Amino acid sequence: MLNDRQLRLLLDNLTSAVLVLDESLSLRYLNSAAEDLVAASSTRSIGLPLEEVVRESRSAEQALRSALATGEKYTVRRALWLLHNLEECTVDYSVTPLTELGLLLLEVQSMDRLLRIAREDALISAQETTRNLVRGMAHEVKNPLGGIRGAAQLLQRELKDLTQPEGEDLAEYTQIIIEEADRLRNLVDRMLGPRQPVKLQPVNVHSITERVAQLVEAECNGALEIKRDYDPSIPDIPADSEQLIQAVLNIARNAMQAITENVGLGDGSLTIRTRVQRQFTIGRRHCALVCRIDIVDNGPGIPEDIRERIFYPMISGRAEGSGLGLSISQHIINQHRGLIKCESEPGQTEFQIYLPLANE
Repeated sequence: MLNDRQLRLLLDNLTSAVLVLDESLSLRYLNSAAEDLVAASSTRSIGLPLEEVVRESRSAEQALRSALATGEKYTVRRALWLLHNLEECTVDYSVTPLTELGLLLLEVQSMDRLLRIAREDALISAQETTRNLVRGMAHEVKNPLGGIRGAAQLLQRELKDLTQPEGEDLAEYTQIIIEEADRLRNLVDRMLGPRQPVKLQPVNVHSITERVAQLVEAECNGALEIKRDYDPSIPDIPADSEQLIQAVLNIARNAMQAITENVGLGDGSLTIRTRVQRQFTIGRRHCALVCRIDIVDNGPGIPEDIRERIFYPMISGRAEGSGLGLSISQHIINQHRGLIKCESEPGQTEFQIYLPLANE
């Protein structure tokens, strides 16, 4: 037989959260996983009503009381819990009445990490599919463009040999064909993003962010307030300095342009923040440490109808935008085996770039 100390040690080593409630739905026990989940210690939580630590809904509370009365077990999927610190988490939980003891046993599994991994997998898969589609389309477009340009050049040479004024006029038309073919080829090249693979070298992340800040300040003549919030303890990261500058600059420049068009540079602000994040998952790859770069602006926010598609080529919320900057940034970050995310609402848009701190 296990004694009380051994039972507690056993429960505290479970990865699932275990909560025990009494007949008044007050907390009687939380294991270590439950303390982490609800962000509260046992010493502070024991004896408190469950609703003071975590809330779900009135119907959920009624279901708990019904389970106590009937002794029937049940399971809830994808429940949204509001914690005492006003944070939200999505959980699966099973309720088991311990009728003889007048207690309820809740076994809880946080789904936030699994849902985030699933969303990131879907995003990465969709982005890779789109990039393959664009790459195939680009090659199909560039081949006939080369033929059109070559034919126009030959025709231009023939027309220049003509002494009549008509020949000179027609040569101007061929020059237009050549210039437009070049413009389309350049557009296709931009859609494909950087051609050269990244060359990873140890880089100070703040040399990247400072270069971006200086370029933005130069472009707006210092009219935009740029706030730095750096963590000086971040070690060097494996990165291609030039390409990473381009990726971060594309995001910062988009923010500056959105502020210019909707808020005005004098009332705008751009925050560049760096942090270290531990035990982070990029796709399905676990990273012990990652460097996070946040670019936050107080612009109008990204229109809701394109928020899920902003990293796709040719998608832009601005009338003058090409829709290629974020696509290129995303491609560069992916080459660094990192992840880029976006959260936006009216008055604030935040891009988060995650880069592994080890060259795995």
